[in-house]
Amino acid sequence: MTFTLLNAVAQAAAPVEATGVFSWAWLMIAIPAASSALLLVLGRRSDRWGHLLATLASWAAFAVGVAVIATMLSLPAQGQRIALPLFSWIPAGDFSVDFGLMLDPLSMTFVMLVTFVGSLIHVYAIAYMEHDTDRRRFFSYLNLFIAAMLILVLADSYAGLFVGWEGVGLASYLLIGFWNHVPANAVAAKKAFVMNRVGDMGLLIAMMAMVANFSTVNMEKVNSMVVSISPVQATIIGFFLLVGACGKSAQFPLQAWLGDAMAGPTPVSALIHAATMVTAGVYLIVRSGAIFQASPIAATAVVIVGAITLLFGAIVGCAKDDMKKVLAASTMSQIGYMMLGAGLGPIGWAFAIFHLFTHGFFKALMFLGAGSVMHGMNDQVNMRRFGALRTAMKVTWITFAFGWLAILGVPPFSGFFSKDKIIEAAFGATTFAGHEAVWAGWVFGIVTMVGAGITAFYMSRLFFMTFHGTARWTTEAEGSGVHPHESSPLMTVPMIILAIAAAAIGGVLSIGNAFTTWLQPSLGEVEHAHPVAPEIAIQVVTLLLVLAGAGLAWMMYGRREVPTAIPAGNALTRAARQDLYQDSVNEALFMTPGIALVKAATLGDDKAIDGIVHVVEKASTGAGRAVGATQSGRVRTYASYILGGVVLALAAVLAFTL
Repeated sequence: MTFTLLNAVAQAAAPVEATGVFSWAWLMIAIPAASSALLLVLGRRSDRWGHLLATLASWAAFAVGVAVIATMLSLPAQGQRIALPLFSWIPAGDFSVDFGLMLDPLSMTFVMLVTFVGSLIHVYAIAYMEHDTDRRRFFSYLNLFIAAMLILVLADSYAGLFVGWEGVGLASYLLIGFWNHVPANAVAAKKAFVMNRVGDMGLLIAMMAMVANFSTVNMEKVNSMVVSISPVQATIIGFFLLVGACGKSAQFPLQAWLGDAMAGPTPVSALIHAATMVTAGVYLIVRSGAIFQASPIAATAVVIVGAITLLFGAIVGCAKDDMKKVLAASTMSQIGYMMLGAGLGPIGWAFAIFHLFTHGFFKALMFLGAGSVMHGMNDQVNMRRFGALRTAMKVTWITFAFGWLAILGVPPFSGFFSKDKIIEAAFGATTFAGHEAVWAGWVFGIVTMVGAGITAFYMSRLFFMTFHGTARWTTEAEGSGVHPHESSPLMTVPMIILAIAAAAIGGVLSIGNAFTTWLQPSLGEVEHAHPVAPEIAIQVVTLLLVLAGAGLAWMMYGRREVPTAIPAGNALTRAARQDLYQDSVNEALFMTPGIALVKAATLGDDKAIDGIVHVVEKASTGAGRAVGATQSGRVRTYASYILGGVVLALAAVLAFTL
C-alpha cells in the first residue's frame, strides 16, 4: 500500500468560483436560521403555525440542496469543488479570515443527510409534540440545529466550522433540556454542554496551532501547507482535532454525556444521534485527512479511539433495559466504526462517510420507532414491560425490523454494504504509528468483527424484548395501565420512508462504486486495501458472528419468558448497567480534584487574601486614629508642632556639622 500525501493533495482540484445556482447556496443556512429567529421573536403569537413554518423551512433548505447537488452532478469531477466567498469576517493585519462556503461532494453529502432526515424528523415531531404548549419554541430550536449543522459542514475554514460547531452545541443544550422542569433533564443538558466544551477547547487549541504554523485557518490552505511543517507540529494539531471530535461525537473518553442526552424528546434523540451532532467529529477527521496523513501517530490514535469506543458502546448496550439508552449506546458504537475507518486513511475515509450516510437513515428510523413505541405505551421506555407489541403496532414493528436488519449488516440491507467495508479496511491495516506492523490488520479487524457480533446480540435483544415474546405490559392494577396503539400517519409515514432507505440506499449507492466515485473530488481515489485474510472469508465469518449474536438473543429473549424484574447479573453485566462506571471514573479523576481545588482556592481567599486585607485595614485604621489624635483644630497647637519640628531639624543639622 503506497499513498503519499502529495498525491492526495494533487488529486483534489482547485475550487472554482461559484456561479448560477451555486451562488444561492447560502440560502440553505439562511432559511432555517431566519425561521428560528422569527419564531423566537414572535413568541406565543406564532404558536398556531410555528411548527408548520419550521417544517417548511427545513424542506426548503433540502430543496436548495437538491438543486445544488443536481447541478454539481452535471459537471465533470474536476469542477465539482466550488468556493462561495460571502464576506470578510476577521481582518487582523497579516492574519484575516473570510467567511465562505465550500460546496463539494463531501459537504453536500452531509447537506443531503441533514436536511432530508432532519425534515422527516420535523414532520414526525408535529404529531409527537402535538400536546406540548411550547411546541413552537421546540421547532425553533430544531431549525437552529439544522442551520448550525449546515454551517459546520459547509464552512471553508476551521473558524467558520467552529461557529457551526458551537451553534450545534447550543442547540443541543436547549433541546436536551427542553423539558427542564424535570431536574434530571436539566442535569443531562448541563452534562452534555460541559463535556462538549472540553472537546471544544481541543478544537480551539488546534486552530491556534494552525495560525502559529500556517498563519491561516482556511481548510484548503491548511491541507496544502501541512507538508511544510514537522511531524511533531502535525501531531499536535491532529491530537487536538481528535479531542474536539471525541467531545462532539461522544468517543472515548468523552462519551459519558450521550446516554444522558436521551432525556430530551425523542425527535431530538433522532436528530442528534442520526443526522447531525454526533457525526460532526467524523466529518472533522475526514475533512482534515491531510493533517492525519502527515502524522501517523495522530492517525493511529484515531483508530485506537474508534476501536475502544465501538466495543465500549456495544458492551454497554447489552445490559441496558431503557430502549432509548440501548440506541444511544448503539450510536456510540457505530460512530466508533466510522472513527476507526477515518483513522485508517485513504483506505477508510470514503467507507467511514458511506457508513455515516447509511447509518443516518436506519438509526433515525429506530429512534423514531422508539418514539412511536413510547407514544403507544404512555412514554414508558423499560423494555422489560414491553413484549408482543407486533400485535398492536404492526407498522412500527415492520419498519423497525428494517432498521434492525440494516444495523446488523444483513444483506441486502444498507449496513451490509457500508459497515462490512470498514471491517475489510480494518483487516487491511499494515502500520501502527507510522511503523510497519503485520499484526495491525489482525487486531483491528478482529475488534471490528467481534463488535459486529456483539451489535447483533444487543440490537436483537432490543427487538425481541420489544416486539416479540409475551406481553408484559403495565396493568391497571399496577397503577398505570397501558393500551398500546399504532401512531398517527404523521409519525408512521416518515418511518416508512426511512425504512425504504434503510433497505435499499446502501445497495443502490454501491452499484458501480457510485458513492466512493462521487466522493473522489473531495477525498481522492479510494486506495484498495489488501486484507490479511480473503475478503470472502471476512464477509462469511462476520455474517456467522452476526447470526450467532442474533440467535443467542432469540434464545434468551425471544423464546424464553423475560422477567419484569431486573436480574442480579454477573459483574460485567452490573458494570455495563452503570456504563462501565464512566461517571465514577470522571468524578474521581476530574470532578473530585476540581471540587477540592475550588475549596482550597476559596479557603486561601478567605484565610490568606482576606486575612492580609484585614491586617492592612486594621493597621491603616490604627494609624489613622493615631494621626487623628494630633488634629485638635487649635492654631496654637499646630504652631507648637511646627516649632518643635524646626527645633528638631536644627538639632540634626548641628549634630552632623560638629
